[in-house]
Amino acid sequence: MTGFFAILDDIAALMDDAAVMTKIAAKKTAGVLGDDLAVGADQASRFSASRELPVLWAITKGSFLNKLIILPFAFLLSAFVPQLIIPILLIGGIYLSFEGVEKIIHTFFHKEDLTHEVHESTNEEELLEVEKAKIKTTIITDFILSIEIIMIALGTVTEEPLSTQILVVSIIAIIATIGVYGIVALMVRMDDAGCKLIKMAKGKKRVIKTILSAVGESLIWILPKLIKLLTIVGTIAMLLVGGGMFVHNIHEIHDFFHRLPIIVTELIMGLIVGLIAYFILKAFKMIKNKWFH
Repeated sequence: MTGFFAILDDIAALMDDAAVMTKIAAKKTAGVLGDDLAVGADQASRFSASRELPVLWAITKGSFLNKLIILPFAFLLSAFVPQLIIPILLIGGIYLSFEGVEKIIHTFFHKEDLTHEVHESTNEEELLEVEKAKIKTTIITDFILSIEIIMIALGTVTEEPLSTQILVVSIIAIIATIGVYGIVALMVRMDDAGCKLIKMAKGKKRVIKTILSAVGESLIWILPKLIKLLTIVGTIAMLLVGGGMFVHNIHEIHDFFHRLPIIVTELIMGLIVGLIAYFILKAFKMIKNKWFH
């Protein structure tokens, strides 16, 4: 009986440790989760209302599969070659910084590239093909972001026992999927909820009608603005998280910028790394086109 209670104490202690470390890990991964949310909302909003939830469900299943693939490798990495965690974080930081800079450049210099919408196609087979392609692209982006989320979470618990690492990182992975895509599902249905409220207002008393109509119209009006805001926040979050990978893992960079607020340092590093990666890729494409075409 004593042994049984000792096991219960160990489980309780493990859960307490996991709760504390999960809170810390959630704070550190918040930026990437925000970006994941922005990407999901932006992609789902490009489909017709009847396809939004099926598309989101397909992306959610893909996101769960991503986590199932990544988690075992992450734990094996932590157990046998933990020295590889920082290099992987830095590679992820380059990717996120590049994505952030590329979004900014495309917003200001290639606006026409952002105007293409799924709704432009009228053929049903074409729509399904475009939909599959968009889902695939979103799941690939989610895969990269999932690696970063899991590695950041793992980086916060590397000094903890393996059991705590597994519990904390698995909780973060579940939150990253259910939390993000659950919020996205609610967001993309805001305009439908608004339309229903406006319909419900018909035939009601004047005060109730005014309130329902006002709330409904507000929901319809706010959705595109909210998605735009999330896209901006997501871009800034990518730069902050990407730059933060270098600031927090390379001491020389941290020391060089020690006089600046940490958020400014992360943003500067995100922009620097992103611009370097962007122009290297641009140069590589130019060389490739010149020599192989």
